[in-house]
This record gives sequence, structure tokens and C-alpha cells, in this order.
Amino acid sequence: IIIRRDPPCTAIMFSSGKMICTGTKDEEQCKIAIRRFIGILQNQGIKAQYDSIQVENIVASCDVQFSIRLEALALEYSQYCSYEPELFPGLVYKMTKPKMTIILFVSGKIVFTGAKTKEEINT
Repeated sequence: IIIRRDPPCTAIMFSSGKMICTGTKDEEQCKIAIRRFIGILQNQGIKAQYDSIQVENIVASCDVQFSIRLEALALEYSQYCSYEPELFPGLVYKMTKPKMTIILFVSGKIVFTGAKTKEEINT
């Protein structure tokens, strides 16, 4: 595990040679971080390089500034979501197109996860 401050991110290396980079704010920051991680490895005498970068998961969040009635949403859209407030305070809504998960909280905070592109989140 390597942690960087500029750009702020964490890289996890696997014995297979794959690397996961998390925490960057956009794809460009991710590319910069990966180049720096590769440089760190090369400075240690490790023959490291990369062929391509593939975005696997984009996480976004927002605050709608009003309370959300999760019980009503859970009843209306029960086939797409689960809401078990005793286990987890958020309503988990599984979208099929685009394929991603939205977690809504009573406070008005919303988390989008599983998107592959920014456009999927913006739709």
C-alpha cells in the first residue's frame, strides 16, 4: 500500500501486477498518481510500467438540502430498493440502466457508486 498527498490517493499493489488507485477526484489525477507510483517502484529497482488505465468504479455524493422520506420511497420502489433502518440507515436503490447503486439518507445526503463514467452519474 502506498499513500500519496499530491494528488491525495492510495494505491494497492497485488502480486499479479495489478494496481488499484483510489481517492482521486478525476481520471487525470488518477493518471498522474499512477505515473508517480510507477516512478516510486522504478526507483526501488522494480521493473514497473503500465499499458492502460481502466476506470472500474466512480463514487459521487451530493446533499439535496432537504429531508428525504425513505419509507415512502421504499414502498413505492420496493422492487428496486431495500431499506432496513435497523441494519443500515440508508435506502439502497439498485439501478439497472446505467448499472449503479444509489444510497439515500434521511438527511438529504446521496451517494452514487458503481458508475463507469461521469455521464452515467449525470443522467
